[in-house]
Amino acid sequence: MLSRMTTNRLEAFSDGVIAIIITIMVLEFKVPQGQTLAELLPLKSIFISYVLCFAMLGIYWNNHHHLLQTTKFVNGTVMWANLHLLFWLSLVPFCNSWMGQTSFAALPTFVFGLVLFLSAIAFTVLEKMIIRYEKECGILAQAIGDGRKEKASLLIYFIALPMAWIYTPISVACYFIVALIWLVPDKRLEALLEQQEREEYARTKSNL
Repeated sequence: MLSRMTTNRLEAFSDGVIAIIITIMVLEFKVPQGQTLAELLPLKSIFISYVLCFAMLGIYWNNHHHLLQTTKFVNGTVMWANLHLLFWLSLVPFCNSWMGQTSFAALPTFVFGLVLFLSAIAFTVLEKMIIRYEKECGILAQAIGDGRKEKASLLIYFIALPMAWIYTPISVACYFIVALIWLVPDKRLEALLEQQEREEYARTKSNL
């Protein structure tokens, strides 16, 4: 069917985009002129920002991979939803550079939180589009359930955004909390994927 394509192509494209985003981020590190640890101190904020941004991108890459394992095909709506997610993720290097160079000033930290908030919405929309494509009877709908992790993340971002103007460290701490929430992919999804693989293996074996 021309109206759909395999998830392998979509995942390969997304992996390439995320890899380029990470590569752009690491280029922000400038090699110190000296040879002492003191020469690294000016890079402290840039390094912390890089760790946070790298962790977020890694989490999206990991969960995006698990997400696309729930369906073998996607349609145009899912592809556009995926591009919507990649658009917001592509802004992470800009935020990384701005936060690092300004030592987490209020405005750059707020903008980063806004990008994360919109990325989270985009990821949730992508989930919904896959579920709709699967007619709400696929494995993803079973795994997500009421979307507790997604709702918790959006709530924490909603709190972090105004805190960027009040006390920036709290805002940054909120970003790290969301990263910890998503650090491990949803165990329910992994369990259902393993169950699906066992069932497919059993059917294949019975047909031999």
